[in-house]
Amino acid sequence: MGSVGFTSARFSSTAWFEGARFAADARFEGALFSGIAGFGGARFTDDVWFGGARFAGSAGFGGARFSGTARFGAADFSDEARFDEARFASTAWFDGARFAGDARFHRTQFAEDARFGGARFSGIAGFDLARFRGGALFSQAQFTDVARFDTALFSGTARFEGTQFAGDAWFHLTQFSGDALFPQARFTAMSWLGPVVCAKTVELSGALFEVPVTLEIAAREVRCERTRWESTATLRLRYATMDLSHAVLFFPVAVNAHPVPFTHGGTMADESLLAGSQHGVRVASVHGVDAAYLVLTDTDLSDCLFSGSFHLDQLRLEGRCNFAATPTGLHFRRSIWPYWWTRRRTLAEEHHWRAQTAGQSPSPTGQAPSPRHWRTGPHHPDPGRTPDPEHLAALYRQLRKAFEDSKDEPGAADFYYGEMEMRRHDLVGTPPGERGLLWGYWLTSGYGLRASRALVWLAVAMTATIALMMGLGLPDSSRNRRRPAPSPPLADE
Repeated sequence: MGSVGFTSARFSSTAWFEGARFAADARFEGALFSGIAGFGGARFTDDVWFGGARFAGSAGFGGARFSGTARFGAADFSDEARFDEARFASTAWFDGARFAGDARFHRTQFAEDARFGGARFSGIAGFDLARFRGGALFSQAQFTDVARFDTALFSGTARFEGTQFAGDAWFHLTQFSGDALFPQARFTAMSWLGPVVCAKTVELSGALFEVPVTLEIAAREVRCERTRWESTATLRLRYATMDLSHAVLFFPVAVNAHPVPFTHGGTMADESLLAGSQHGVRVASVHGVDAAYLVLTDTDLSDCLFSGSFHLDQLRLEGRCNFAATPTGLHFRRSIWPYWWTRRRTLAEEHHWRAQTAGQSPSPTGQAPSPRHWRTGPHHPDPGRTPDPEHLAALYRQLRKAFEDSKDEPGAADFYYGEMEMRRHDLVGTPPGERGLLWGYWLTSGYGLRASRALVWLAVAMTATIALMMGLGLPDSSRNRRRPAPSPPLADE
């Protein structure tokens, strides 16, 4: 058939278009299919319009080929809608569509954008093994039953802004070559998400998790800014840099670095999208978080921002958590006096403050910071937004308590040293007399934590004492001793 127009047509019984060929545009806008609508294997060479169409019976588009734009916006599927193995060569519009029965898109291929914004899925929504070559837009969509995206492949950006998942959301072994965006999404009953592999960013900012959930994500970045966790949660991550700024935690939330690739049903997740990425999980910020419910295990905290958090003394640090180290190598003050920094664990905020105080220039974009210098912060060189020594001393004091509770005495010692350092440099909160005592305490023994420094001063004191004794000598007691008076001669008898 060439160009056909069935706008507002009424099909009171079965409408059978199996294997039909539409050489030009086909218009079914506002059409009513009271019985089965069969378009399986149909070929649409040009654009096709099903906007506002109503399907009272099952709608079968399995294996159909859409060479032009396919418009199903605001279509109403009262029964099952089957698009298994269909191919959309151009944009597929399903904005505002309603699927009262199951929606089956098994192995469906979308060569360009697939738009399901505002769509409502009352039955099972099956997108397993689907291929999204362009963007995938599910913003404001509603999934009342199970949403299945198992082993689906998203080559472009996948958008789920404000999407509501009232049932389970299955993303087992799903791959995202672009960003996976779930801001403001709501997960009402989902207990497991993943394993997911994302080449870029998994965005969960503003999302709401109402039930206990486990997330398994391998990505370059995971953002959970202002995410609400209304129950317990376990985040198992690989490769990712995670941002937890202003996240709201009502129950314990654990962030774990998963040591080996994820598996599901005996199948290992393909992490080729992350080839060349650095191993290890990094936490970028816990700013504004109530840390009493936060557990960090085997994470890299060298760039983590702790300022603005609550109850840091109750933060739980498990396994091997790395912090930033002091600069390495020998340095010269005013090109004359040599000095070096003793090795200890430090907060990223101390790095930022010291780099700002020293007038240090930030590292070039894309270049790793030099281990010989302090790292510049995100607000460099604005002094008003970088924590000062008074605030840093409080951070060190609270985290020292966290180390002590976890029986990590070396870590607690490093953070005690950092606290004393910040008090020594605090020109506002520390009185001058106390700062003088702290300077002496630091110079003589490194706040009681540098035994070598104390031994050096002991050696200096002993050497000075010996030199004084050798130079001035001691009084000769034999010369000053009084000789006894001679006895009087005995009288002759």
